[in-house]
Amino acid sequence: MDMNFAIGLSQGIAWPWPIAVYLFLAGISGGAVAAAVILNLYRKQAHENTPVLKAASVIGAATILLGMVCLVLDLTNPFNFWRILIYYNPTSVMSLGVMALLVYIPTVCILTLVALRGLLPKVGLGFLDGWRVVLQWIALVFALTICAYTGFLISALIRFPLINQAVLPALFVASGLSAGMAATKAFACLAFGDRHESCDQHLLHAAEWPVMAAEALCIFMIAVALVNGNAAAQAAFAAFTTGAWAIEFWVGVVCVGFCGPLVLGLIGGGLMSFYLSALCSVAGMMCLRLFILYAGQLHGL
Repeated sequence: MDMNFAIGLSQGIAWPWPIAVYLFLAGISGGAVAAAVILNLYRKQAHENTPVLKAASVIGAATILLGMVCLVLDLTNPFNFWRILIYYNPTSVMSLGVMALLVYIPTVCILTLVALRGLLPKVGLGFLDGWRVVLQWIALVFALTICAYTGFLISALIRFPLINQAVLPALFVASGLSAGMAATKAFACLAFGDRHESCDQHLLHAAEWPVMAAEALCIFMIAVALVNGNAAAQAAFAAFTTGAWAIEFWVGVVCVGFCGPLVLGLIGGGLMSFYLSALCSVAGMMCLRLFILYAGQLHGL
């Protein structure tokens, strides 16, 4: 099916801001669910409805559903979105992504109902108690798939050297995990009574640093690939050095997204630093998605 993203909620470049919001929300969803499930499996507490699992499942379900709204509204004919659920092209990244979403969305919604069963006593999901490990493994596999898929989706745009990078799916997985963990940590404390110094919170915090390092390495690899690429790639490297999007990258991605959590983690400061660090991680991830999508297109035309 031919889907034109050039018109819809915004005009101009081929993939406008609703797609950036969708990439952001899908990344948060997949990253939050994957991080919580990995933590549960690692601590052998797959049968427990921990505050982290509750927070991650709610975030995962809400953000992926909101992301789908953005994606559908930006279609040329949004009321015909149902066609992509019927007509498939196995050679299309979009079709493969739709297949993954058709598994991931109901899985994360079921996971949410299971995690919140104590708060929703009328939901008859007791029969799933024996399948919780299987359910969480399925959620984990497809959560990571959704994170990577968003990278594959736009990396197929061969006209844009900054976007057409093989490492982009890995970058989107790492940034999704980083922001997803940060959002889950904060929401678990705000909504489900977790303590910011609990064991689960400590493990997630410890995992954030290697994930952020992997994210920074992926960005570095993209920059090196552009510098050492052909003339078009070298011209696209200007996205990192000149113009408004370079400022957005260095301020939003580097200073806020990377340096913010690092500095706040070093100086401590209790709950205020805890929540502000989470906000910096999420904001930095949104800035990264905007930079990749907009700067990539503007420096490839």
